[in-house]
Amino acid sequence: MSGLAIATRPQRKTGQPVPIELVHRTRPGDAFPHRWTRTDENRFSVTARLPHDHPFFAPVHGDRHDPLLLMEAMRQAAMLVFHAGYGVPVGHHFLMSGLDYACYAEHMAVGGEPADVEIETTCSDLVWRGETLARGRVDWLVRRDGLLIAAGTGLTRFISPSVYQRMRGAHAQPRPWRATTRPLPAAQAGRTRADDVVLSPTPHRNLWELRVDTAHRTLFQRPKDHVPGMLLLEAARQAACAATTGARFVPTAGVTRFHQYAEFDRPCWIRASVLPDTLPGTLAVRVTGQQDAQSVFTATLSGPALAR
Repeated sequence: MSGLAIATRPQRKTGQPVPIELVHRTRPGDAFPHRWTRTDENRFSVTARLPHDHPFFAPVHGDRHDPLLLMEAMRQAAMLVFHAGYGVPVGHHFLMSGLDYACYAEHMAVGGEPADVEIETTCSDLVWRGETLARGRVDWLVRRDGLLIAAGTGLTRFISPSVYQRMRGAHAQPRPWRATTRPLPAAQAGRTRADDVVLSPTPHRNLWELRVDTAHRTLFQRPKDHVPGMLLLEAARQAACAATTGARFVPTAGVTRFHQYAEFDRPCWIRASVLPDTLPGTLAVRVTGQQDAQSVFTATLSGPALAR
């Protein structure tokens, strides 16, 4: 594992620092976990630092941490503990088939400096092939100053480079890609910068084409051969915002299932529909991604509807 130490027994000493490659980031400003401790056989405490001024995960409405920032911190905590706690080699591919989260906005106020949070990370349903972990479930509880601010669950498989090469075939080679379609107006997508918009308008209501730009500094940390999951999660959020005209939709919870890879070189269609019969003052939106008539992902996002 490139000379990196692997923890195989519970650690109850001062937390260990986090090498940036264990969270699959190349830019320090996008790597949020900075210390970790193993507290039980399958439980870990990860300390993460949430920036107050991240250019992509900017505060929501100026005073609350972006729920996707919390989700990304949880996702990085999972990569960290699977690598450092269970010995999944650096270079293996993580295939997340499910990701659920809920955030509690009343505890997510942004101050004038970064905020440290504790991410309790529990792993279960572990399946091994020989001495190598093949898949597992991870549950997160995120606390700030003792208050619960987010929780989530993820389902992940781990694929060796050789198996991944066979799976992907001719698509396995990373390459640059830049969309030629125009972006949706940033305000409609719940964004302030056109460079962060990942949807293009179509003539049809609540239907957009996915925009991919591998030069994006946050969404593409390393060369990729397919659309990363974080970009699809962002596309779902932007579609939900665009579909809920007349309200400032703030998705604070989501249930997402990934079904197959989205490729760069073919249109991927993002469709949203507002769900009826939600609680007063809340909205729920179902978003789907489809490519070549096949489902790429499904997501249901919910949260408060704020008056404009």
